Amino acid sequence: MIKIAVLVSGGGTNLQALIDAWKDGQFENAQLSLVISSVKDAYALTRAHNENIKTITIERKKYTDISDFDTVLSAALSEEKIDLVVLAGFLSVLGPKVLKSFENKIINVHPALIPSFCGKGFYGLRVHKAVLEKGVKVTGATVHFVNEEVDGGKIILQKAIDVLPDDTPKTLQLRVMQEGEWILLPKAVSMFCKGEIN
Repeated sequence: MIKIAVLVSGGGTNLQALIDAWKDGQFENAQLSLVISSVKDAYALTRAHNENIKTITIERKKYTDISDFDTVLSAALSEEKIDLVVLAGFLSVLGPKVLKSFENKIINVHPALIPSFCGKGFYGLRVHKAVLEKGVKVTGATVHFVNEEVDGGKIILQKAIDVLPDDTPKTLQLRVMQEGEWILLPKAVSMFCKGEIN
């Protein structure tokens, strides 16, 4: 049984997409075992509670030293014997202990077509605002493995999504989530569980 941990910091819409896919039987021989939030009142925790998924809160802001946060996070994942870590709107950069312990076992979803509009500082509405300011006609979503370079790991899946003339950052964000992130992330998890990617 592949044990999956989902790391979150906010509303948990990508977590919900994973929960729905899991309940629908899309993850072969896998279990959504743990949800870890870096924010104590993240709505994603409620989504996990509603499905009786174990939750842990490890507040990033309580750690002045990133290495301490890294140590606690790594220990929590190891204690639960996690096989796959999924970043679903997790707004903290992972440290070397987590990256080394779970090498090629951490995936992230990013709301743009990497290598465009990615890296440090590109998250949430900031990405979509930058897309609109640049005037590009196509954006999208990317699922990739996580390494020490922010948004720099090997790409697993991508989907292009048109930018419409009347888009705002919020309308674009919603369309990228609905047509990209919520489809690609469960698909990538399913591929990992089947041994199709590594």
